[in-house]
Amino acid sequence: MFGKGIGIDLGTANVLVYMKGRGIVLNEPSVVAYSASDSRVLAVGTEARQMLGRTPGRVIVTRPMRDGVIADFMITQAMLRYFIRKVCGRFNLFKPTVMICIPVGVTGIESRAVLDATIQAGAREAHLIAEPLAAAIGAGIPIAGPSGNMIIDIGGGTSEAAIISLNDIVVSSSIRVGGNKFDDIITTYVKRRHNLIIGERTAEEIKIQIGSALPLDKELRMEVRGRDQVEGLPKTITLSSTEITEALAETLSLIVGNAKTVLEQTPPELAADVVDRGMLLTGGGALVRNLDTLFARETGVPAYVAEDPLSCVAIGAGRALENYAIFKDCLTSA
Repeated sequence: MFGKGIGIDLGTANVLVYMKGRGIVLNEPSVVAYSASDSRVLAVGTEARQMLGRTPGRVIVTRPMRDGVIADFMITQAMLRYFIRKVCGRFNLFKPTVMICIPVGVTGIESRAVLDATIQAGAREAHLIAEPLAAAIGAGIPIAGPSGNMIIDIGGGTSEAAIISLNDIVVSSSIRVGGNKFDDIITTYVKRRHNLIIGERTAEEIKIQIGSALPLDKELRMEVRGRDQVEGLPKTITLSSTEITEALAETLSLIVGNAKTVLEQTPPELAADVVDRGMLLTGGGALVRNLDTLFARETGVPAYVAEDPLSCVAIGAGRALENYAIFKDCLTSA
């Protein structure tokens, strides 16, 4: 129907691209390095991320997406153009039709900015789909019937909770707290508790290697290198998983609170379905150890992590495009 169609999860932390018949064809950080003097793009994705915290003054490394929306229009457009060309080929005769995911709480202006950036980056048509709906489609949940399904999508910039029935969102809530906030909190904690200044990449490695939503039976430890705040010299410390659990507790309670807000607003019949079926956790943040256990304990509703939480949203975007006639009423298009 659309010629070449691609689904894009345009995330604050990563960009994933899905293509029919090929699955996920690209997964790179949403980071761009450009020249400070003339705004010329020097590197995008993985190559740009390797430059984070390591560049001279003439090179700026930035994340053009913030809290799930565009913070820098021109740089986002350049990043999208780079990824579309990488997937479709530089001299592709047929412009692709693109389905892009956006958080549920975005304004009309923010949605318009994403559509405009996608068209100007080389798309023939652009459609927007809400992230929780895309995540449900990508996870393979049967959402076509009149029964309630709950999705918690924890991305880099936003965390969203939604109840889905009859191929659309019934109740939803979004907060601008996600995986990047976890990294910021770890950075602040290490600085305050250990007088050690660490970078963004180190904080992310700590989260992945020893982060946990609840205390672990067998505590994990990790050596961390940074700069001593007092002496200004390189220093190595050992961090424990218990410390990271303590540091993340307050932020995780905000994400759980957002899910509780949605449950409180859910019609009784759908709430009964959710108690039976449980809630599905997707997004990179869902990979934090014991997060499903924390959700189940705090809400009283069973929780489980999707099979491939990182890719659900991009896969769902692509499948929604393939089944455009079914989902067209809940899309925004250009």
